[in-house]
Amino acid sequence: MGFFVLLAVVVAVSFVSITLGSRSITLSTIVDALLHFDPTSAEQTVVREMRVPRTLLGLVAGAALGLSGAILQGVTRNPLADPGIMGINAGAAAFIVVGTSIIGAQTVGVYVWFAFAGAAVAVVSVYGIASFGREGATPVKLALAGAAVTASLSSLTSAIVMTNVDALNELRFWQVGSLAGRYMPVFWQTAPFMLVGIVAALSMGRVLNGLALGEDVARALGQRVGLTRLLLFGTVAVLCGAATAACGPIVFVGLVVPHLARMICGPDYRWILAYSLLLSPILLLVADIIGRTIVAPGELQVGVVLGVLGAPAFIALVRYRRLTEL
Repeated sequence: MGFFVLLAVVVAVSFVSITLGSRSITLSTIVDALLHFDPTSAEQTVVREMRVPRTLLGLVAGAALGLSGAILQGVTRNPLADPGIMGINAGAAAFIVVGTSIIGAQTVGVYVWFAFAGAAVAVVSVYGIASFGREGATPVKLALAGAAVTASLSSLTSAIVMTNVDALNELRFWQVGSLAGRYMPVFWQTAPFMLVGIVAALSMGRVLNGLALGEDVARALGQRVGLTRLLLFGTVAVLCGAATAACGPIVFVGLVVPHLARMICGPDYRWILAYSLLLSPILLLVADIIGRTIVAPGELQVGVVLGVLGAPAFIALVRYRRLTEL
């Protein structure tokens, strides 16, 4: 029952996201923009070319971030795991500045691919480094490898932006984390990756349940732990890489949403993934709506809003729930 209630909330929030913004547009104009688009109408163009793409991107990117956070917390058995701990944000940022300074990428549609590649390379690097040794990629080694890769890539990024103004400007625009200015081409370029990752993630609840019981139990249940982890991290690379590439390093979604899902449905990862699929786009779109309306006619980027709202929410979550209960 709760799942279907959340599904209805997703539909309602999506409708509000299309109808509300810094510019007041009547409902009839919005309907005309969706069904009988007139390219000469400025208001219909705003709806069709700006609000609809950012709503669609908020839905798929939110789902991707929430699912990637749930997978990371499950596979590392670390309640504070999120895309940052795997170096995904640092990898995307490093490749953006490299693309800007060396190749001359200047538009979102171009450097989104650099960000995606950087995020994927970061995940592969972390897993590869953590796999060295007799025990393989244990949760502790994964966290340490993520910290090492993040530090290395961040240093590379700082070295480039200190000597290249164009790279610094592009990084500042992307690093805020936003759904604004991401038009339909960006959605079509990244959505297929996120949709494939979403389908793959939803099928991995059973293996995450096995890993949650410990590696020895998982092996006793017939799981090939090394291969399972590789598939899980590959899914995270696709999900979070594409979402981070399209929207920037949006904070707190991948960290908080899995805990909220766990509070609703318990420790079964099949349901945690399902609830994260719905809770994360709700959180992302609500934050985006607040950012568009609270300082109208101006706008706060969704990354800023989530940073302001997410910090006290997570402190409350830490206070009233034991984060170690995965």
